[in-house]
Amino acid sequence: MNYEDLLNNHTSKLIDQFLGYTLTQDNIEIHFDFQEADQWSVISMHQYEEDLEISIRLHLKGIYDIYLGYYDDEDEFHELIRQLTEEESEQLPKGLKKLMKKVVDDEAGLRVKGDFLK
Repeated sequence: MNYEDLLNNHTSKLIDQFLGYTLTQDNIEIHFDFQEADQWSVISMHQYEEDLEISIRLHLKGIYDIYLGYYDDEDEFHELIRQLTEEESEQLPKGLKKLMKKVVDDEAGLRVKGDFLK
């Protein structure tokens, strides 16, 4: 299965994998980022052995998306982004959603204990 198929057809599994990793970490960082008029909060995990980054982002208008960044066999970097459906967004813990909203509203990142996100 390639990353495009994973992102487009198995997003719920990808979110579960992301949350399984993220919620077991001692500390979690939620960053603020922007590009032109778009602003978002982002929480990421890196799988270094696979050259893969998975991120969940919350944009100002309350839209969540999932981001995959990876290197292919020719060492070219690719980025895939897909907006989460309402059902997929509901998979995210309420604590995580509140903190992501705080980061995007305050335009400042946070570092919290992993169990604080549940």
